[in-house]
Amino acid sequence: MKIYAADKSELMQVSRIERDGSDLVLKGKVFGTMPMSATLTPGQARAFLKLLTPRLAWFLLTLPFRKGK
Repeated sequence: MKIYAADKSELMQVSRIERDGSDLVLKGKVFGTMPMSATLTPGQARAFLKLLTPRLAWFLLTLPFRKGK
């Protein structure tokens, strides 16, 4: 999975998603070369859920079924 910056350049290539206790760890490479691990804690996940609106939640649920550009 690739994560892109606002200018459409590749920001991170995620190669694995793992569980570390109660955290979620994304492992991959930043800018195609530098290895990196990003951690999502339960508190950060709850903060993310507070940002969701019903319309955005629906978009996220249907995103895998949409056509890409």
